[in-house]
Amino acid sequence: MNFLLFILFILFVIIIGIIPFFLLYGLSDFTRVMLYYVFGYRKKVVVENLTKSFPDKSTKEITKLSRKFYKNLSDVLIEGIKAFSMNKKQVRNRHKVMNAEIADKYLDKGQSIIALPSHYTNWEWGTMSGGLFFKNKNIALYKPLNNKWVDRFVRWSRSKYGTELASIYKTIETFEKNKDHNSIFILAADQSPSKSNRAVWVDFLGRETAFLYGPEKYAKKYDLPVLFVDIQRVKRGHYELTFSVITDHPGDMPDGEITRLYAQKLEEVILNKPENWLWSHRRWKLKKEDSK
Repeated sequence: MNFLLFILFILFVIIIGIIPFFLLYGLSDFTRVMLYYVFGYRKKVVVENLTKSFPDKSTKEITKLSRKFYKNLSDVLIEGIKAFSMNKKQVRNRHKVMNAEIADKYLDKGQSIIALPSHYTNWEWGTMSGGLFFKNKNIALYKPLNNKWVDRFVRWSRSKYGTELASIYKTIETFEKNKDHNSIFILAADQSPSKSNRAVWVDFLGRETAFLYGPEKYAKKYDLPVLFVDIQRVKRGHYELTFSVITDHPGDMPDGEITRLYAQKLEEVILNKPENWLWSHRRWKLKKEDSK
């Protein structure tokens, strides 16, 4: 069954690959209609997350915002599949790193860094653009897919331009193995942790929110500067990535401060254009009282 699903997946990849970009977003609009109006994909989760994060917005405003979210989600899904057939020029032109010098000032001195993006606009193309804009080793931590055939194909495709994908279940081994290799470690740090007692709790979007402790832990352990990655959509199919420094000296930071600063930067980005964040994720499933 898994192999059959893999074959169907490859056929879909081929079809999307043939469609030129100027027609691609018609398919994205169709996907939006199916997700929002026909299947109601996680609509309850989306509306609940938006309502609790923006209590001052009316029901009409929340509905309008949720519709915009599904437009963003559909673009990201279709673009994620389109990535399998994109060439180097397309990636460079459509997912631009605007201030690579911020990262280069560390990398040029032989110092590795941790880059923290989020699930905001198109994070998928980052595994390809990083390998094109930086000559050093790029390592993206990701969660392996259940279908081993699809997972193997995704790892091959996403790494074809220089970025290595490493399983989140081998995070310790990955950092230890590459600590002296002048690397960029890429971790999407806005997922919900698996356990509340191993989380860093932050006031985020007006709610007590559990954040992953891992990025801060490894930054301090290996003394790695931490950079925030902001990904903004310029227009459909075109994005700009901007770095900003969270800390140069993680060892001097109080426990939880690196995570708090990351959450603060992410919150500013979300409040500017909330529809572009992944509201369908069950972000607040953990409760702080459970950690006690």
